[in-house]
Amino acid sequence: METISPEGILLLLVLFQIKHALGDGPLQTTQMVKEKGFYGQAGGFFHAGIHGVGSFLALVVFGVAALPALLLGLAEAVVHYHIDFAKETMARRNGWTPDEPAFWWALMGDQLMHQLTYLAIAFAVIRLSS
Repeated sequence: METISPEGILLLLVLFQIKHALGDGPLQTTQMVKEKGFYGQAGGFFHAGIHGVGSFLALVVFGVAALPALLLGLAEAVVHYHIDFAKETMARRNGWTPDEPAFWWALMGDQLMHQLTYLAIAFAVIRLSS
């Protein structure tokens, strides 16, 4: 892979944003929403898997070789799973609902962690290209 331009990294981050919007939006089923706060339940694994596969595809489209793209996608799925699990567990244990500010703090913390994950992946891609 060639050295990546700043514009290239921005493009990769746009691909991650599109992937994230699809994965946390229309591709997320009711089962995923219900189960991602219970460790080991299928819904959480499938939800994280969608994100991992989406990241893999974004990386391959961007030009990252298959093996590093697969490893980064797998890492993203594992991190995504645990971020979601932590947020869901915290909200459930505390009884937070969308009517309470704490719920929104937890949700925004969750989304911030996902965005920082994408920045970390972009950093890894920059290092792979140099």
